[in-house]
Amino acid sequence: MFEHISFILISLLLIVILLLIAVAYFTLVERKFMGSIQRRRGPNTIGFLGLLQPLADGLKLFTKETILPSNANFLLFVLAPTITFILSLIGWAVIPFAEGAVLSDINIGILYLFAVSSLAVYGIICAGWSSNSKYPFLGALRSAAQMVSYEVSIGFILIAVVVCVGSFNLSEIVKAQAKIFFFIPLFPIFFMFFISALAETNRHPFDLPEAEAELVSGYNVEYSAMAFALFFLGEYANMLIMSGMAVILFVGGWLSLIPFNLLPASVWFSLKLAFFVLIFVWARAALPRYRYDQLMSLGWKTFLPFSLSWLLFTVGILIVRTFNIFFSVYFINSQGNWQNFNIQIESTLRAVFYKTY
Repeated sequence: MFEHISFILISLLLIVILLLIAVAYFTLVERKFMGSIQRRRGPNTIGFLGLLQPLADGLKLFTKETILPSNANFLLFVLAPTITFILSLIGWAVIPFAEGAVLSDINIGILYLFAVSSLAVYGIICAGWSSNSKYPFLGALRSAAQMVSYEVSIGFILIAVVVCVGSFNLSEIVKAQAKIFFFIPLFPIFFMFFISALAETNRHPFDLPEAEAELVSGYNVEYSAMAFALFFLGEYANMLIMSGMAVILFVGGWLSLIPFNLLPASVWFSLKLAFFVLIFVWARAALPRYRYDQLMSLGWKTFLPFSLSWLLFTVGILIVRTFNIFFSVYFINSQGNWQNFNIQIESTLRAVFYKTY
């Protein structure tokens, strides 16, 4: 019993430390990548090629004074960044980095991740309301509406993947892609999932809760020092976990991209994760910000009906293949006897999806 508890605690500590290091150097990669796109160098002074810049930023934030607004609700003001940071960490408990390399391989992994990502909005709402200032409050309201809007379409996309696999277990979803990755037959909802992930994490071109031209800095405008750093870490950790979900659900998780596997499974997972992280950064550097009405219109008038329609379409295809439905046509022949003609549904769609599902 003691050995089991020790193993869990050591695993938790290892995941948290590696995640914090990954988030720290994710910021450096983002600044370097955006500097390259914008024809500048990016951080290059602290350490060799600027490799110590994340540590310097963390030290600076750690030593700064934490300022509490005089009219703020002290308890919620302090609790909000803590909620955001903790929720960004606990989602990694069910992420499989390789076969068997997962802290908790529960059978409701997708539901767990969906619940954790849904709770993240409460940290932002608490931050905006407890600051007792109009700009943070407007940023929090925007964020709440935005995250709830795109969680609906993400939910239907996750259900579509679940019905294809027949399991909520993330490891089973990866193993189901041994023959073909789901982003090929499910490319439309894969594309929608990634765009919804941008909106869910408040990133460009959907970073309206933090629109600095309108709201100074959004919900975190009153925060400084380590409280601001916790929001910062939570945002980047959420980007990593959404990229991890995209890798697991659509790109085969730890499975190799080539027929012969020369790399460990965890390396394949990391490479795929890094690819999606770079797309997050590219979107920030290349795309202009949406207007708020365009953001809401895209979520409710385009993504929601399309994701629901695709779910019904997928369920229909699976029912046709699994249960081999026959339409029975009854009529009376010339002798007055009933005859039953079973007409099997053989369509091009079934032929296309036969090997996939």
